[in-house]
Order: sequence, then structure tokens, then C-alpha cells
Amino acid sequence: MSALIETEALSKIYPSVTALDRCTLRVNQGEVFGLLGPNGAGKTTLLRLLLGFLRPTSGSARISNLDCYRERVAVHRELVYLPGDARLFRTMRGRQVIRFFSQIRKNASFQRGLDVADRLDLDLSRFVGFMSTGMRQKLALAACFSAETPLIILDEPTANLDPNVRGEVLKMVMEAKQRGATVVFSSHVLSEVEETCDEVAILRAGQLVHQQSLHSLKRHHRVRAKVHGELTPFPNGLAQQIEIAQTLTGNLSTGIPGDLSLEIPGELSPVLKWLADQPLDDVLVSPIGLRAVYDRFHSAEPEIEEV
Repeated sequence: MSALIETEALSKIYPSVTALDRCTLRVNQGEVFGLLGPNGAGKTTLLRLLLGFLRPTSGSARISNLDCYRERVAVHRELVYLPGDARLFRTMRGRQVIRFFSQIRKNASFQRGLDVADRLDLDLSRFVGFMSTGMRQKLALAACFSAETPLIILDEPTANLDPNVRGEVLKMVMEAKQRGATVVFSSHVLSEVEETCDEVAILRAGQLVHQQSLHSLKRHHRVRAKVHGELTPFPNGLAQQIEIAQTLTGNLSTGIPGDLSLEIPGELSPVLKWLADQPLDDVLVSPIGLRAVYDRFHSAEPEIEEV
């Protein structure tokens, strides 16, 4: 697949802090790309560099083979952006806001914006200044999705929304993907990223510390069991597919009884055949999940949600 977004050693350094440090990533056309990390990890800085709002200290960022900073006007024609703190015209009614944004974009439709507002159950007759935080978020989403562009950048799109509306927003993300759009999706809700994204990147302290496809993650399992006898060695070729994640009181090589935890990043069935012949009790096989991967890098970050 061809890349729509490419960064190479992209950095943004301020006198007192390195906001983004040598970030190299690639986002393919037609995929939903998730960005994870706590506040201050560098997600918003990365998005603002892609949008050309910030000049990079070093490195490069390109969208549709356009330099994100030097050719930012042309880049903006390729995308819509929902910021995490969207500001709207407080003296306008909701309907007027959608009309305004649909008129300044050639690829936007006023009717499409109205349809999105209807899907989100938004009352467009109210003045923005009298809307709740959740209503303003719905209005910003309607303004964004009124346009059809090759790239959609969403920074915390479901913040302040109830669960039913969150689900509708995720449906719209998947519909955008089906029509061929690329979506960059920054979120604090792990379940949303797992549900919608094809690829996920985790940032920590300005660095890209992990990137993985969700397809490969869904094939990754953990096996926990109690050992009450001697284990036979792994068959040839199987040892390379298994990682001993934790040996609490047992030892795989000597067969001393205890508790074992194994991680299987690939095909599960050969491991299950081996396990069936072992002296094990209380065997539990479970998918690793995005939470376990995230916790490797941010084990003490409570603001990531799993709802």
C-alpha cells in the first residue's frame, strides 16, 4: 500500500522541553491509524506538525507527497481536522456553523453536515454559546464530516459524548474508511482504538516507542497455567514462537512445579497441541489485548480508558 503520511526523524524542541523526538512513521492510504499516549506524550504536537501549524526543529513530514510545513496550504486542501479543543462561533446557531464550514470547502456539503448532526441527535437551532460541551463536540464533528477529503485527522473525537453517540462516531469513521479515506485517530479510549484502527502507535515523552498492526495484535495470546509435573521440551520450531513472559515459581527447563505464563505472538494451534500433553492445571488462554501492550510503556497512566 502507498503511504499518505510519512515522517522522518521528525522533532520539535522547545528551550525547556522536547515535545517530539525523532519520530519516524508511515500511514498507508485507506487505513485508520491510532495514536495512543497520556497527556504530554507528544500526540498533539505530532498532529500540529502534520498540519503545518508548527515548524519542525528537524526532520520532515509529508502528506500526499507535500511538505507539511512549506506546502501547508495545499496540505490543508487534502484533509479535515478536529482539534481536541474545537472553538466555534458562540454567536451563531448550530445550523449557521455547519453552513459556514460547508461554504468555505469545495468538497463539503451543507446537507451532509445536517445529516451528521441528525445522526448525532443535535439540536441545530441553539446558539453555540448556549450549547453544552457535548453538544459543541457534536457540532464540530458535523462540521468536519460535512467535507469528504482523502485525510481526516481526529483528536479525541468522542470526548464528552455519551456511549451511544460514541458508537455513532465510530461508525462514521469506518464509513469514511470504506469510501477510501485515511483517518488518523487520537484517543484515550483503548476499546475505540481496538475497534476501529488498523495500525496503532504509542508515544511516550515525545518518542514513538511502539507501532503495531491490530491484526497481528489480535493473534497474540497469553497462556497461564499451574504446572504439577515435568514439562516436555518444545517441539522443533515451536520455541521461537513462544516467549516466557513470567515464571513465578516454576522452571520450564527443569520441570519444577509452579506457575507459568507464556506469550504466543503467532499461530496458537501448535502451542495448544503441546499444552494438551503437559501436566497442567487451571489453563487460561486469553488474547493479549491493547491494554497489555500499552501498559508495557505506560503502566501507571490512569487516564487511558477501556470502556
